[in-house]
Amino acid sequence: MNATPRISCVILCHNYGRYLDQAITSCLEQEPGNFILHEIIVIDDGSNDETEEVCRRHEKNVKVIRRSQQGFGQTLTDAFLLSTGDWVAPLDADDWFHPSKLRRCAEAMTGETLFIEHWENVVDSNGNPKLKDPHPGGNTSTLVVHREAALSLLPVSNEIFFHALREAGRGAVLQDPLTFYRVHSHSMTDRSTPGLSQDYRAEVCLGLSDRLRMMYGNPPTWATSRQLKRISQHFRVLASGHRVESALQRKKHVPAMIFLPGMLIATLRARDPIAPWLRSLSSATGGRPLVQLSTTQGERAES
Repeated sequence: MNATPRISCVILCHNYGRYLDQAITSCLEQEPGNFILHEIIVIDDGSNDETEEVCRRHEKNVKVIRRSQQGFGQTLTDAFLLSTGDWVAPLDADDWFHPSKLRRCAEAMTGETLFIEHWENVVDSNGNPKLKDPHPGGNTSTLVVHREAALSLLPVSNEIFFHALREAGRGAVLQDPLTFYRVHSHSMTDRSTPGLSQDYRAEVCLGLSDRLRMMYGNPPTWATSRQLKRISQHFRVLASGHRVESALQRKKHVPAMIFLPGMLIATLRARDPIAPWLRSLSSATGGRPLVQLSTTQGERAES
């Protein structure tokens, strides 16, 4: 890109005051590079812990938006509506950025790139490593998204909505672990209940698929109608895969098999690789979930 990109760091916080200072500090201590740290915003989504006190200590460097609790989807949506930079780097308040995060992401910003994701280091509640090697990202704290492009996808219920930009060929993936992703008992609640996390992801993917279908007649600047149709089918493939996985985690093998034909049809329509469908088929016929359930001690679901 010709102009120096302005990046907004937006921290999403609900009762994570005990971790918030580290999140804010990680934004303030970014290495210099070809970018401007335009602003740091904390959206306090109805916290009733020490969040306000922590924000007060940083009030000279941070803009704080406090309101009654509205939930994750609205808070993530507001991260883009309320920021004013060219790019937005959202950060869950229990995670923190590597010092080179913005510098490395800025190096990947080109005229065609609208979505950047990178890998992460998975740590426990105390910040100690939980996985030996870096882990692929894709979650909130591992993304930097072009704000104008993101606005066309709002409102969102989950960061998965922004993955549509990557599927349109407008993304870049860095294998550098530039975020520390904290796994703790509170963050793992939905991952320890059989099928719950997979059902949620399926609903998000279906919601995104439907949103993209509504955009066919008036496509955004980052995709054609034809691309939107393919991407919409792609997220229906993902939704079916999550449904299969959910059924297997609940030990309901027959329902798992029922989702496979629809998943195959969507795969063919999206022109997606057949390998994910074959993995789901093998998993369903063998009655073995692909994703290991997490425990309340914080085992990461994808590990």
